[in-house]
Amino acid sequence: MADYNFQEVEKKWQAYWEKNQIFNAQADNSKPKFYSLDMFPYPSGAGLHVGHPLGYIASDIITRYKRLQGFNVLHPMGYDSFGLPAEQYAIQTGQHPAITTAQNINRYTEQLKNIGFAFDWAKEVRTSDPQYYKWTQWIFMQLFESYYDKKEDKAKSITSLVAVFELSGNAEVLAVCDEDTPEFSAAEWKSFSEKQKQQLLLKYRLTYLAETTVNWCPALGTVLSNDEVKDGFSERGGHPVERKKMMQWSMRITAYAERLLQGLDALEWSEPIKEMQRNWIGKSIGAEMVFQVKGQDKLIKVFTTRIDTIYGVTYLALAPEHDYVKDLITEEQRATAEAYVEVAKNRSERDRMSDVKTISGAFTGSYAINPFNGEEIQIWIADYVLAGYGTGAVMAVPAHDERDYNFAKHFGLEIRQVIEGSMENGSFPGKGGTIINSDFISGLEMKVAMDKAIAFLEEKKIGKGKIQYRMRDAIFTRQRYWGEPLPVFFKEGLPYLIDEKDLPLVLPEVDKYLPTEDGEPPLGRAKNWTYKTADGEFALEKSTMPGWAGSSWYFFRYMDPQNEEKLVDPEIEKYWGAVDLYIGGAEHATGHLLYSRFWTKFLYDIEVVSIEEPFSKMINQGMIQGRSNFVFRVKGTNTFVSHGLKDQFETSAMHVDVNIVHNDQLNIDKFKAWRPDLEDAEFITEDGKYICGAEVEKMSKSKYNVVNPDDIIDRYGADTLRMYEMFLGPLEQFKPWNTNGIDGVSKFLKKLWKLYHDQQGNFSVSNEKATKEELKTLHKTIKKTQEDLENYSFNTSVASFMICVNELTALKCNKREILEPLAIIISPYAPHITEELWSMLGHQDSIIFSKFPEFKEEYLVENSHEYPISINGKVRAKLSLSLSLSREEVEKTALEDATVQKWLEGKTPKKVIVVPGKIVNVVV
Repeated sequence: MADYNFQEVEKKWQAYWEKNQIFNAQADNSKPKFYSLDMFPYPSGAGLHVGHPLGYIASDIITRYKRLQGFNVLHPMGYDSFGLPAEQYAIQTGQHPAITTAQNINRYTEQLKNIGFAFDWAKEVRTSDPQYYKWTQWIFMQLFESYYDKKEDKAKSITSLVAVFELSGNAEVLAVCDEDTPEFSAAEWKSFSEKQKQQLLLKYRLTYLAETTVNWCPALGTVLSNDEVKDGFSERGGHPVERKKMMQWSMRITAYAERLLQGLDALEWSEPIKEMQRNWIGKSIGAEMVFQVKGQDKLIKVFTTRIDTIYGVTYLALAPEHDYVKDLITEEQRATAEAYVEVAKNRSERDRMSDVKTISGAFTGSYAINPFNGEEIQIWIADYVLAGYGTGAVMAVPAHDERDYNFAKHFGLEIRQVIEGSMENGSFPGKGGTIINSDFISGLEMKVAMDKAIAFLEEKKIGKGKIQYRMRDAIFTRQRYWGEPLPVFFKEGLPYLIDEKDLPLVLPEVDKYLPTEDGEPPLGRAKNWTYKTADGEFALEKSTMPGWAGSSWYFFRYMDPQNEEKLVDPEIEKYWGAVDLYIGGAEHATGHLLYSRFWTKFLYDIEVVSIEEPFSKMINQGMIQGRSNFVFRVKGTNTFVSHGLKDQFETSAMHVDVNIVHNDQLNIDKFKAWRPDLEDAEFITEDGKYICGAEVEKMSKSKYNVVNPDDIIDRYGADTLRMYEMFLGPLEQFKPWNTNGIDGVSKFLKKLWKLYHDQQGNFSVSNEKATKEELKTLHKTIKKTQEDLENYSFNTSVASFMICVNELTALKCNKREILEPLAIIISPYAPHITEELWSMLGHQDSIIFSKFPEFKEEYLVENSHEYPISINGKVRAKLSLSLSLSREEVEKTALEDATVQKWLEGKTPKKVIVVPGKIVNVVV
């Protein structure tokens, strides 16, 4: 084989890896483990573009490196295969989502295998496989059968809670539950009907059914999460979204708020990601109190972190969705206020939180009483107050809160500056207005003032000190078809679990993937969607689980995917433990990453798994941006002018498919064939070439700058793609894709190949002993590669490989002692070419079973120095001398050198200065 034939070599080794199951991993207590994982991909119909494999390549390199270090590595791959895109396609075409999903998965799998990833494909899972979602349903059932015990700070069985109720009621129970949970005795509990008992237990269960304000999208027929809504429209499809109250399943993630917060400290994640989660959880220490509505029996509950500013309250602000709004609006204000509420309530919480410029609101006409001074204060409606956060009402202190201040200024409301000893600690500096100096808490240090105010609340029984979290319970259902069915049926309007032996509850067939004519979810179209028990036949839940359900625990199933008896075998799970390296996008910080941590902590509580945190170390890869190309059409014509000449004409720029451009030169024939309207296009060129313009933009179909990895692999090979993506820059950074630069990596691999071959193209490796220079080049590369891999700095390793191969080429090195370890250290980056070279070197096993070379410092230690010999200030000779020589020995050797003798012309030197390891100066 003379030239390197990457097409032949890469297919050969991919087939070999698959046939011999090279990357299959089993728990093995005799070896240290390493669990490497990529974020669960959703298989879209478009397949992968070159930006998608970036993180996969990085994790694959680490995976292969860890194997070379002797680790037992688990590196699985699977698919998050439920979701809205496949369902929308099904609605449009009538094709079952399972068919589309399977086709997309096949496409993804083919592409991933073509890149040469060391995945353990035997452990592949798919969330839409009933044998997988059986266990997602099982986890839901465990959550339903659990509550959170605050005393033990963990989830416990509902059965144990019922036992407490039977013995002593709930007066002494310290548990996470709904705020309106009534107190009852053991006798009362026993007197309750079955229906009453189930209603009460729903107030404690970790997954429960309750009326919740949601983002409802009529066009998609489903509830959307805040992340799926932007500016009042769905991210997918751009359909209008409205806020409405619906009966929904929720997960009581708030029970785990403090543990989720504290657990962040031990994680090796980037600080920005941890801070995003801390802000999302949003722990606040303060007080909860009520304001009496004047003339009504209503109490408006508020939470504040600064109860010491109570004398600066000039109005109350309620969320548009607050339960009291309708009753508080007076006849004088009705037209204005109701019109405002109708608009405001349909803005998503995300939009309302991020919009700090728009100031809008409406006065209800009603007043509340400040319990500290008996003062009447106006009650307003404002969309900067969120129904889903806290109580849905705030006591506004405009002088000490920026949003309150802006609102008060806009509507001409009173601003009072509270003067007390703590205000230098205020989050917002006082801005003018009336100065208030109460004799109750004035001059007190902030904590003392707050403690005194809270004591007043508790004494009057109108409030208490409280720790609150911004995070809300997670809505768990979607009104759509392509998701996991909930294992729940309804009897007398209350939810019950199906029998565990009936799992999985498989998705039924439906005639259409749309809501029913009555507005029920698509499962309402299924025939006999019921569950039979000894008591009769009951309706099953018609909503399905959200997209995050299956992805919140998949990392455990990878360990033991074929187990039909358990979610995961305890011994296998204990061996693999937490994921050692997780690579994925930062956009999942407050979604998938938070839900995964929540479910893991719950599974830990019920002793299904041995770890509390799923991902020990995480790296967020940056985005590979597209490099767009442009052609320039002369206005009013079908003539295109080359970039260098465009200023001579009046032109308009037009995106052109980057796949018909090479090094910014347009392939004119392919351009004409690209679109029918360009068939008769004419061109004004530069020296016969049409040069395109270029700009870095997000990679997208609309900009025609999507680069398909299949095309790169066909042209250059998978190893070139892998190395080039790493060479583009640090993994975490955003960087532009530029196909123009890929030639350098391709040439490097050809140069590497030539090191192992003679000038005639024959494989030729010598068993001669390596020279000092050759060993130095090898070992500095081993050192650099190891340091880079330990620090996840991939781009600098590629550069060091190039330097190494250049140096060895210059030395005409073909020594086995050098070329064998060289193949090993490059193999994580370019596995195909190195497998072939390893085989040619005479090895029977895959290079993956070799050992990463040991770096030896001795080869980098210089034991000689080339001394410049200066005579009367001019260098006349150079001598390579051992660094072990004494000054006297260096001087003697230098003076005896023939060249030096020639320049001395028989004269005796007046002075000889020897600087060891530097220079010899001779003065004649």
